[in-house]
Amino acid sequence: MKIAAIQMRSGLDPDANLAALEPMLAEAAAAGAHYVLTPEVTLIFPENREQLKSVASPFEGHPQLRRVGELARQHGMHIHIGSLAVPLADGRFANRSVLFAPDGAMLATYDKIHLFDATIAGLNAYRESATYAGGEEAVTAPLGEFTLGMSICYDMRFPRLYNSLANAGANLIAVPAAFTVPTGQAHWHVLLRARAIETGSYVIAAAQGGQHANGRATYGHSLIIDPWGRIVAELEHDEPGVLLAEIDPDLVADARERIPALANARNFAAPGPLQA
Repeated sequence: MKIAAIQMRSGLDPDANLAALEPMLAEAAAAGAHYVLTPEVTLIFPENREQLKSVASPFEGHPQLRRVGELARQHGMHIHIGSLAVPLADGRFANRSVLFAPDGAMLATYDKIHLFDATIAGLNAYRESATYAGGEEAVTAPLGEFTLGMSICYDMRFPRLYNSLANAGANLIAVPAAFTVPTGQAHWHVLLRARAIETGSYVIAAAQGGQHANGRATYGHSLIIDPWGRIVAELEHDEPGVLLAEIDPDLVADARERIPALANARNFAAPGPLQA
């Protein structure tokens, strides 16, 4: 099966972001892609919560998502919108990933589980949970000969989620992201390769890249990694583009046979507190 990761530089206008996405979807379809993944915050990359409130559309009847469904049907391929912000009743948002089937129907959704809340000495505290509500359910979806496991960006730092997806049958794991430049340079490749190796799965990571209208800079370097942890395709820059690769379910079976980590895993008791 041929898959594609789309790298974007999303801004603050959903219609402009969709207009930038459409020709890249057409390019992927013309190259024979059966499944296409876009980055985190594909349709709007907000500057702050107030700006997001002013432009985020309700999930039901969402105008840009409706158009993506039409494009999936037009191209006859799965289109996976890495994420968009969806307003919730409590005033926060879900960071939601949406998968469309080749007939244009919405096949699956996933709300990002892990939220980045950190206080770092000398820097302002960052509270993603002030804007977003974390999801509570891991999600897989059928994808031809593959089973897709869904995740978003910061999720990649939590191996338990990927272990859960693999044990539920996932052998292709999607990681749409908007990684910052410093953390991307330090951790992007090694984390994604680790998630592929430990689960014996393909990993596809579609990234935001470059300097955005909201003032942020993201790392780019979209990747497709095989179940042995080898990078089979990479956009070695932060410019928009389309990344393609052929994937083979037999390589998943081979990797899991050679290193049966999923089968060999055992439950264990956590250590107790140290005694004085």
